Amino acid sequence: MAERWPRAAWGSRTASLLAVAALALAACRAEPGPTYEPGYGPRPAVERTVYRFAVHPLHNPQRLAEIYGPIVAWLNARLGGPTLQLEASRSYADFEAKLYGRAYEFALPNPAQTLQALKAGYRVFGKMGDDRSFRGIILVRRDSGLRRVEQLKGKVVSFPAPTALAATMMPLWYLHTHGLDANTDIRRLYAGSQESSIMCAYLGRASAAATWPVPWETFQRQEPEVASQLEVRWETAPLVNNALVARDDVPRELVQRVGALLFAMQETPEGARLLAEVPISRFEPASAETYEPVRIFLRAYQRAVH
Repeated sequence: MAERWPRAAWGSRTASLLAVAALALAACRAEPGPTYEPGYGPRPAVERTVYRFAVHPLHNPQRLAEIYGPIVAWLNARLGGPTLQLEASRSYADFEAKLYGRAYEFALPNPAQTLQALKAGYRVFGKMGDDRSFRGIILVRRDSGLRRVEQLKGKVVSFPAPTALAATMMPLWYLHTHGLDANTDIRRLYAGSQESSIMCAYLGRASAAATWPVPWETFQRQEPEVASQLEVRWETAPLVNNALVARDDVPRELVQRVGALLFAMQETPEGARLLAEVPISRFEPASAETYEPVRIFLRAYQRAVH
């Protein structure tokens, strides 16, 4: 049964409603006061406080979050205002579509993606150190019997993705310069991630697997039994390591603060521990000119392989 108001309350309630209605009617008839005119300035009154920091698929999304999430949290604890938000991608294609579409404020692309990002309005402000680690490696099973590059002719070789520089383009170039036609002498299998490429060799889906030292070192720590069945058979010469880029509309003062923090990480025990998980020894300043050797490599690669 619906609740009923006591009869005695009706009079006082009705009087209150009439009083409110009278006040509202009076307000409607009041003379209009001075109107408000908004002002317009060159900048919005409230600046963006959350900035997306995207890392290209060095690992699967879960592992990438485990490694780079603590680094982003370390930065946020020291920025004192703006907040960085880590964003992982499921594939190289997904990451590149968002990067070239300017969806990220900060990003850590590979060197080939960096050159494209410059065209989309990003600027290089730093990079991962340890350039000697930015090289391709080709893994085989220890019991494969593969010792010479020409033994791969007619066989399947796995790669993470077509646009992975260290883990795909540089190994393909190595095969090309060591006697194989990388377009016709092997069958390419794009596995989607570094870990998947490695597993293709272990499981026998591919005779050899291309990757690069950073995910291989991580894989050895995480899956020692599986890794013990594999070995590095060939490796390429090194190139410039991955870049740190910022979109051209991000405040320069913020870019400088983020860079200064990253470039000094190795000076504290906590920062050095987080870097060791990557694993690298440091981040360091860089500019677009730093990646000129990559531009030269890609010209040769595109003429001969792609």
